[in-house]
Amino acid sequence: MIAQYRSSISHCSGSPRRPAGADPAFLNQTARHHFALALDSLSDDEWRRTQLIYVCSPGNPTGHVLDLDGWRQLFEYSDRYGFVIASDECYSEIYPDEAAPPLGGLDAAHRLGRDDFRNLVAFTSLSKRSNAPGLRSGGIAGDARLLKRFLLYRTYHGCAMSLPVQHASIAAWGDEAHVLDNRRQYRDKFAAVAPLLEPVLGITAPDASFYLWARVPGDDDEAFARELFARAHVTVLPGRYLARDAHGENPGSGFVRIALVPGIEDCVEAARRIVELCH
Repeated sequence: MIAQYRSSISHCSGSPRRPAGADPAFLNQTARHHFALALDSLSDDEWRRTQLIYVCSPGNPTGHVLDLDGWRQLFEYSDRYGFVIASDECYSEIYPDEAAPPLGGLDAAHRLGRDDFRNLVAFTSLSKRSNAPGLRSGGIAGDARLLKRFLLYRTYHGCAMSLPVQHASIAAWGDEAHVLDNRRQYRDKFAAVAPLLEPVLGITAPDASFYLWARVPGDDDEAFARELFARAHVTVLPGRYLARDAHGENPGSGFVRIALVPGIEDCVEAARRIVELCH
């Protein structure tokens, strides 16, 4: 999978040097454009060659969520150029406001009267909602025409889960109490950590997901991550590792991703060490 930070587009180039004849292109999502999809950054010819676009909403690492206008524009491009939209929504059940869950692709399509979900497939997973990435349990829904072909592919190239994993998946998918508690714990961690880091790092509060997207002092994200690990024993991920150079820049450069996965005590301690390093 090409980096989810910038939605990736697969072009059919016909070149034998490219795997499966595809040539990837990228859409930068930057803070200065409020992490919107830069659909106009590709030429008409590039869009005409596009067969598949991957989007991740809520996004990794920024936590940005596509709103209805963003989905409307993406659907208009899909209708105009005929490409398939693959919507990765594995973070869709981690969000701060119980009254305002993130808008997913299928819901957006329904609101816009696209009840056939044409050229749209959405992927979900137990990975984030249940903190169970090892189960590799998820689902796909959307355009029935595409799913028929996907099922045929899955029949011949997929493998069945073991019975213990199937039973664990049934239990996890069937229970919402642990998901509510998971969201509560993330809210508590954001509330404890963000005020500590705000004075020293340029933090962008996420719409959803469990990351802080932080601008580092000096703008060298790799050097900052190395120094933080060497001096404070705290691990963060350089933003440039989550992106590719495109359109004259690497949109992750100068940022680090801080994942609030450990317990609240460890998250607060890590934040305090980051503050000490920055001072």
